[in-house]
Amino acid sequence: MAKVSSQDLGHQPIGKLLIKQAVPASIGILVMSLNILVDTIFVGNWIGPTAIAAINVVLPVSFFIAALGMAIGIGGSSIISRALGADNQIKACKTFGNQITLTILVTIIFVVFGLLYINDIVPAFGGKGSIYELAKTYYRIVLYGVPILALCMMGNTVIRAEGKPKFAMYAMMFPSVGNLLLDLLFIKAFDFGMAGAAWATTGSYILCFLFILWFFLSKNSELKINVKHFGLDLPIVKEIGSLGFVTLARQAIVSVTYLLMNNILFDLGGETSVTAYAIVGRMLMFALFPVYGITQGFLPIAGFNYGAEKYKRVRESIITAVKYGILLCAIIFIFLMIFPDAITKLFTQDTDVLKETPPAMRWVFAATPIIGIQLIGAAYFQAIGKAIPALLLTLLRQGLFFIPLIFILPKYYGALGVWMAFPISDVLATIVTAYFLHREVKTNLNTKAF
Repeated sequence: MAKVSSQDLGHQPIGKLLIKQAVPASIGILVMSLNILVDTIFVGNWIGPTAIAAINVVLPVSFFIAALGMAIGIGGSSIISRALGADNQIKACKTFGNQITLTILVTIIFVVFGLLYINDIVPAFGGKGSIYELAKTYYRIVLYGVPILALCMMGNTVIRAEGKPKFAMYAMMFPSVGNLLLDLLFIKAFDFGMAGAAWATTGSYILCFLFILWFFLSKNSELKINVKHFGLDLPIVKEIGSLGFVTLARQAIVSVTYLLMNNILFDLGGETSVTAYAIVGRMLMFALFPVYGITQGFLPIAGFNYGAEKYKRVRESIITAVKYGILLCAIIFIFLMIFPDAITKLFTQDTDVLKETPPAMRWVFAATPIIGIQLIGAAYFQAIGKAIPALLLTLLRQGLFFIPLIFILPKYYGALGVWMAFPISDVLATIVTAYFLHREVKTNLNTKAF
């Protein structure tokens, strides 16, 4: 088999290259999403519907800390892609070493803080009533493994930056399969309940880390783990921080959204509404996996060619990614509009949850056909190192539009107003993103291409 090189990003046809990058990314995200989906089904059927709500309470906290690793990974990977495009191997390796150091330092600090204030954090994120004890059990165990997860998320983005999407896919598949097997062992066979679900999740993080460590120690990687690169370099740290802050801010908004949604829905409909949101949230992770795959595949292509000053290829990659994204989003939309009842029954047989979830799901996914434009547009500015527009476009949907709407609409429509906020914010954010992306293609890229 021919050796895969990052230089392929600058030479192969864009359509072929995007598929080559996006398909493994999509498969990896699919397997990871299936893992989350099946894990939720196991928990709902073997522990109970309240356990689903408990996991939904913990996710924003654990994912925010883990997203520190993703933020450092994506911020650094933008630098690495452009450095490889400019044939600057030294800067690429130095950036990778700095990513490792930053991820370890920052996540451990947040985990210690998270464990010290566990009794305040769990109820603040919606862990109230019968949800509290289950959420607290899950939270404590999962947090132990979050620094490992952060290293995995960081490493995975670097693998993509090297132009090695298949290895990035494997890195996502191994822990997903492992988690399901550990679920069967700890929850079903040993009857460890919520603690079993948490240890299965933490064990899966370790499996992922071991694979990624092997990759960077093997001949497959162009970047090597070298202690001399671990010393923090201030200019590199600043660039990682400015670009990574986009991802971190996005995850922070996601975490705040979970906090607000869990509390607002608990007040409006109790545990049933929180559980409905948990199920819809799992579908948001799962159903959009092809679009996230396109976005992940697009990032290194845009970054590498921008660094190599091949602006025609950058423009072509944007147009191609948007076309693919719209097509996939339309297919997802049709599926979810037809089968929300059957999907909900996979998670639970609780009559109240079965009644509330399907109409909520239809509202949440109502604007799905257009959201690919928003995802790809925000990703483009991050890929080329333009932190401020990337940040603004990333925060548009949830920060500027969604959060205000979930406070305003329930006053007039109750719980329905919460679900209506999803498509309205999607439409508004897509319109703004499309404007800025169109302007970038017509002005900056066209000017530089000639």
